[in-house]
Amino acid sequence: MGHPAALTTSKYGVSKKEVLKACISRELLLMKRNSFVYAFRAFQLVVMASITMTLFLRTNMHRDSVADGGIYMGSLFFSIMMIMFNGLSELALTIWKLPVFFKQRDYFFYPAWAYALPSWILKIPISLVEVGAWVFLSYYVIGYDPNVGRLFKQYLLLLAVNQMASGLFRFIAALGRDLIVSNVFGSFALLVLIVLGGFILSHDDVKKWWIWGYWISPLMYSQNALGTNEFLGESWKHILPGSTEPLGVAVLKSRGIFTEAKWYWIGFGALVGYIILFNFLFTVALTFLKPFKKSQPTISEETLKEKQANITGERTVTSSTANSSATFSTSKSNGNRTGTGNVDIVAESKLNKKGMVLPFTPLSMTFDNIRYWVDMPQEMKMQGAQEDRLELLKGVSGSFRPGVLTALMGVSGAGKTTLMDVLAGRKTGGYIEGIITINGYPKKQETFARVSGYCEQNDIHSPHVTVYESLVYSAWLRLPIEVDSAKRKMFIDEVMGLVELSPLRGALVGLPGLNGLSTEQRKRLTIAVELVANPAIIFMDEPTSGLDARAAAIVMRTVRNTVDTGRTVVCTIHQPSIDIFEAFDELFLMKRGGQDIYAGPLGRHSCHLIEYFEGFSGVSKIKAGYNPATWMLEVTAMVQEEMLGIDFSAAYKNSELFQRNKTLIEELSIPPPGSKDLHFPTQYSQPFVSQCLACLWKQHLSYWRNPSYTAVRFFFTLIIALLFGTIFWDLGGKTGQRQDLFNAMGSMYAAVLFIGVSNSSSVQPVVSVERTVFYRERAAGMYSGLSYAFGQVAIEIPYVLVQALIYGVIVYAMIGFEKTATKILWYLFFMFFTFLYFTYYGMMAVGFTPNYNIASIVSAAFYGLWNLFSGFIIPRPRMPIWWKWYFWACPVSWTLYGLVASQFGDVQDKLETGETASQFVRSYFGFRHDFLGAVAVVVVGFAVLFAFMFGLAIKVLNFQRR
Repeated sequence: MGHPAALTTSKYGVSKKEVLKACISRELLLMKRNSFVYAFRAFQLVVMASITMTLFLRTNMHRDSVADGGIYMGSLFFSIMMIMFNGLSELALTIWKLPVFFKQRDYFFYPAWAYALPSWILKIPISLVEVGAWVFLSYYVIGYDPNVGRLFKQYLLLLAVNQMASGLFRFIAALGRDLIVSNVFGSFALLVLIVLGGFILSHDDVKKWWIWGYWISPLMYSQNALGTNEFLGESWKHILPGSTEPLGVAVLKSRGIFTEAKWYWIGFGALVGYIILFNFLFTVALTFLKPFKKSQPTISEETLKEKQANITGERTVTSSTANSSATFSTSKSNGNRTGTGNVDIVAESKLNKKGMVLPFTPLSMTFDNIRYWVDMPQEMKMQGAQEDRLELLKGVSGSFRPGVLTALMGVSGAGKTTLMDVLAGRKTGGYIEGIITINGYPKKQETFARVSGYCEQNDIHSPHVTVYESLVYSAWLRLPIEVDSAKRKMFIDEVMGLVELSPLRGALVGLPGLNGLSTEQRKRLTIAVELVANPAIIFMDEPTSGLDARAAAIVMRTVRNTVDTGRTVVCTIHQPSIDIFEAFDELFLMKRGGQDIYAGPLGRHSCHLIEYFEGFSGVSKIKAGYNPATWMLEVTAMVQEEMLGIDFSAAYKNSELFQRNKTLIEELSIPPPGSKDLHFPTQYSQPFVSQCLACLWKQHLSYWRNPSYTAVRFFFTLIIALLFGTIFWDLGGKTGQRQDLFNAMGSMYAAVLFIGVSNSSSVQPVVSVERTVFYRERAAGMYSGLSYAFGQVAIEIPYVLVQALIYGVIVYAMIGFEKTATKILWYLFFMFFTFLYFTYYGMMAVGFTPNYNIASIVSAAFYGLWNLFSGFIIPRPRMPIWWKWYFWACPVSWTLYGLVASQFGDVQDKLETGETASQFVRSYFGFRHDFLGAVAVVVVGFAVLFAFMFGLAIKVLNFQRR
């Protein structure tokens, strides 16, 4: 640094003050852009505060017994939970920003502290508003101690809790650096903090080997501080008959909370310490940790040999590179440029050349005067558009024939993809007019989907299956039922050879841009998935976009091979190179506004196309060696039309070429003699049971190969089971005091909520990724929505069963509940169906929402409600009459009813108050042992209901707009 010849003597470009100012202004901008998240968080808190304060309404909240104090304690505990969980969205927000941070840190834009400080300090005003909304709304309505000083002390403390939670989640995000890993870490941290916070398990019952956890839990300090703040107030000073101490002190003692007033300030001080500690650790993590490395795309053996050859300097001629240069030259000499006369002969000769195992009937397609409108967008109406509809295609006509490769071209916004979607029947909205025929018969979408393939521009595939399995799955569901499995396998092998995927047979598909296949390999897989359906007509939407020249050449060779089997292939194409453009036989050219301006053969070196456009006076001649595709788009641009005073669309409609095309459309619109209209006895090629089996088979492979979801879930459950087993060690057999029953119920409550919510949130990204694949497969007519939903729902059952067994067996033994077969089975039964309905609830949330982010926000709102009404924080008999109905509508309350009633509903041991355990469970919680059967039915019912609703959403709703 200090060397006189150094180019720069400072580590960063500007002074520390300037760096900090830059980071602050950027953080402010990001917060402004993310304002929806903060507004929604505040709104969620206001809604939850309204529900909480009407549930714990002061007219129902008395101060006559220790049990009444327990209800107040529950409301305080719930306040802490809400304020803590509200910071959970910090985790995702931090992780989204990390990749940019790591890049800028490594380029010495700024030190880590300059990034960490603003992301902490600037969030404090938001905390002030959020916590203020909660405390000032609910404090007096719930009826806490009326002293205004205590109101502000509660506000101050919850503010510290909110800041502590945000700091903790930021630190976990920086430590995990990945959403899945951080979520698991975050859940663990929350779980330990909450269970050892002194409410779920009272201080006196914490085991000596966990007491350190109690002393370091920030929640313990907040619970003690809030407890002493409330229960040492004036309104709790009165002494009950038969007691020697004030009621407030008795309540605190019954819950194992310290009774000195100094604990408020100890708690507040501890929380401030934690805020500083977590933010300091966040900075340290940002300073020293490196981002995760990206995994590389799959390389086939041939590419590997090629790379080695490049290094060693040897020449190796592998099959694909040798073909590459010869691809386009051979396809030119087919003499198939000008008309229809020799199509059959060409198809015949090419069929012999490729010799496909499964026969198919070559089909031609004509479309005459196609018009397409959509409802006028609101923005255009605001800019003064008068019409109700916007016309995107204006009377387009043409034909596609077997063995002919047609390019569909035009500038951006000309309507290429729109026309293709209309012809393929992929539009989900809008109004279509015009005549489309297949082999001379009017097109019917149900039958057309069975003989056509559509390769979308985005290569959407299930990430956890191999290339070969993707093809087996597609062939299984789309080939006719008459094709036996041996023939099917031969056909798949043949298609893999055709699209040159054989070397990648066992490669996992992976997620685009992250792992698995490269972009060009995915493109070829997309084509292969359609080819194994043995279609006669294939549409391809920009098969070469986003590929380099070599990859594009490989994909185009695949496309050419496909045409050479006698199929009808249409591609939209954007800015092709000369080589790629010359590979096409015919061109269908459109101009902006959805009008056709040329439809006909290209000719050798595009001679027919050039001849047609150079025929207009004023059109500049093409330079030698110039790309005809680029030239053609340049000379037909709107600016050129205005300069030359030509409307190319009108000129084409008056040309001889247009008349020839019209005649051709008329010829092809008459069914060939002896032909029959397309007809299939059923809508799908496989019966419903086969569809269900195929979907289940693919889901099984996907789950088995997705350890970040399945294995992490088992690991998470195992750790929680061991945690709970050691924290609540041997407390299940104790029934001498009320607190013993609260402790046992606390263990059930915490497990159900945590593992349940973890199941629900971790299944959402999995279902969300699979749903995009489902949209493509359903549009291709592979299966009905219900069979897909069946596969997704059924595959969860064995995984959840293993999870319930792992948790149930370990915890039951360690907590020491009564070891009778009936009770063990009841416990496992309720755990299994609870984890199951939580998982299905997560799936249902994805089903009813357009994307994963909205699903997680919507479902999180309900977790808070289910937590509140579970019957643990406030038991049913103490709920006001206007909220009792929600206790019965809340799935978690039924689970806790089942678990507590099956374990303690028939226990006759006496408590310290003189009543038996079963009487206490009945009087305090309202749980009856003889109601168990009904509870079991309802818990199963919730699982069935959520699974059914997911199936319904998948079948009925389509969030893909085309």
